[in-house]
Amino acid sequence: MISDELRKRMKTIKHKHFANDTIYTYLDVGDLQEIENEVTDAFQGVLKALVINTDDDHNSKDTARRVAKMFVHEIFRGRYYPPPEVTAFPNAKKYDQIYMSGPMSINSTCAHHFQPITGKAYVGIFPGDKVIGLSKFNRMVDWVASRPQIQEEMTEQIADMIEQETEAKGVAVIIKAEHFCMTARGVKEHESDMLTSVVRGIFRTVPHVKAEFFSLLNNMKGLNE
Repeated sequence: MISDELRKRMKTIKHKHFANDTIYTYLDVGDLQEIENEVTDAFQGVLKALVINTDDDHNSKDTARRVAKMFVHEIFRGRYYPPPEVTAFPNAKKYDQIYMSGPMSINSTCAHHFQPITGKAYVGIFPGDKVIGLSKFNRMVDWVASRPQIQEEMTEQIADMIEQETEAKGVAVIIKAEHFCMTARGVKEHESDMLTSVVRGIFRTVPHVKAEFFSLLNNMKGLNE
């Protein structure tokens, strides 16, 4: 099976391949299709164990294949596909003020119950010597979000990627999200959201800059709704 082969490849360099790790660098041509095929077979086994008649039920006949495609090429694509290309430009005018981007849609998956995490992300930047286009923040957020994880680690990983790509003097990431593992099961609480933040660089070390960031954040659309 392709999953066994991939584990062998990663074992040689002690890659732990946790749920929110990327493994695209270990994939050869054709491996994604093999993963999709293996997931299809495995999920067909899940349907069988749930006593769902996929042979005669037109609604679930091709469900295993649809779920496999969804996992590999869509909601977990941040594990199996490379990151988006991010083009940086010189900060020619030496802009030295905060700029913000958001809300950006968050569509992720809880690693505990494989239930959706949906919400909004906000990014604050205090630029250094280069800047990037605003749409690149959306692409980076979406790529990191597209894997099974917990919100705290997702917020950290988004900040890591933005910090690496922008080389900014300050980076801040705020995520407000609803967790279906709470709304669709368990306590079935529909009023609770989770709010996480990562604040780095000048946003963390200079009090008045940090205060200005959070003041601007409070005026961003959707955060206080």
